[in-house]
Amino acid sequence: MDFDFSDDQQQLRDAVRKWVDKGYTFERRNTIVAAGGFDRAAYGELAELGLAGLYVSEDDGGLGMGPIEGMVVMEELGRGIVLEPLGQTLVTSGVLGGYAPAELKAAWLSRMASGEALVVLAHQERKARYKLDVCTTTATQAGTGWTLSGTKNLVPAADQADAFVVPASVGGKLALFLVERTASGLTTSGYPMQDGSRAGDLTLKDAPAQLITQDGLTALEHGVDIGIAAVCAEAVGVMDKTLAITVEYMNTRKQFGVAIATFQALRHRVADMKMQLELARSMSYYASLKLNAPAAERRAAMARAKVQLGTSMRFVGQQAVQLHGGIGVTDEYIVSHYFKKLTQLDMTFGDTLHHLGEVSSRMQDTAGVFA
Repeated sequence: MDFDFSDDQQQLRDAVRKWVDKGYTFERRNTIVAAGGFDRAAYGELAELGLAGLYVSEDDGGLGMGPIEGMVVMEELGRGIVLEPLGQTLVTSGVLGGYAPAELKAAWLSRMASGEALVVLAHQERKARYKLDVCTTTATQAGTGWTLSGTKNLVPAADQADAFVVPASVGGKLALFLVERTASGLTTSGYPMQDGSRAGDLTLKDAPAQLITQDGLTALEHGVDIGIAAVCAEAVGVMDKTLAITVEYMNTRKQFGVAIATFQALRHRVADMKMQLELARSMSYYASLKLNAPAAERRAAMARAKVQLGTSMRFVGQQAVQLHGGIGVTDEYIVSHYFKKLTQLDMTFGDTLHHLGEVSSRMQDTAGVFA
C-alpha cells in the first residue's frame, strides 16, 4: 500500500506548518489563553487558508477535500497546540454536508467555509459517559418547526459559536437539529479547559431549532467518527512536537559535564517514545482511511485507533515530563502545555477505557490470532 502523500497534500501541509510556526507562536497562544481560550481572528486566519471549508463541497464554497487532507491539517495544528476548534468545523460541516436538507446546506455551509460562522457539535451530557444513544434533551414539534429543551456540557467554544448541532430525543428516537445562537431560550456559560481552550454548557428551554435529520444516531455516530479521526491526527502532531522538544532539551541539559542525551538509559526511553509515536501514527492513518467505510467497519476502526492513541499519548506525555524533570510541569515551559493537551485529547470523544470496551463489544466469534 502506498502511504506517500500527493504533491497537493504536501503543499497543504507546508502551508499549515508555515502558519503555525510563524503565525501561532507560543507567545500568541499564551495571550489567547489569558484572554479566554478562543481568538476569532486566529480562527479567521485558518479560514483564509481554506481550512474551514476542507470538508465543504466546492459547490458550497469549500475545498471539497477528504479525510487524508483533514488528517494532514490536524497533524500540523497539533504541532502548534492550536486552541481554535477547527476539528469541530470538520465534524459539523461533514454532518451538514452529508445529512442536512438543501436549505440548511445553502444557509450555513458557505458561511462556515469562509469562517463567517462557527458551528460546533453539542452532544455531551453528564449522565451519558460517552454513550451517543443516551440523551435526555427532548425535541417537540411546534407547527412546521421544532423546539428543544435540555442541557449539553463541555461544548467547544460554547459562548463563541454561531450555531450548534444538537442531538435530541423525539419519541424515544434520536434526531439531529441545528440551533442558532440567537434562538430564544438558549443560554451558554463559558469556562477554560485544562489545555487552555474554551468550552461551556449549553442550556435550551423551548429553543427553536431546525431539523437536520430524523436518523440522528446514524448522523451523530458519523460526526463523532470524523471527530475521532481528527483527534487522532492532532494527537500525532502533538506527540511529534513533544518528542522533538524533549530531544532538544536532552541535547542541551548537562549533568556531570555531559549532555544527558548521552546516557544510555535515557536514550532507550526516547526510543520507546518514538516507537509509541509511530504506532499512533499508523493507527491515525488507519482511522482516516476508514472514514468512508461502511458504518460498522468505520465504528470499529475508530475505537481501535483511539485505544492505541490513548496508550501512546499517555506514555509519550509522561515520559516527556519525566525526562525534563521539575521544569516539565511548569507553565513557563512549553512541554507542560503539550502534556496537558495530550491528557485532554485522550478524553475527547471517549477515553481509552471506553473505546477498549467498544473494541471488545465489536469482536466477532472468529476474532483472534488464528481467525
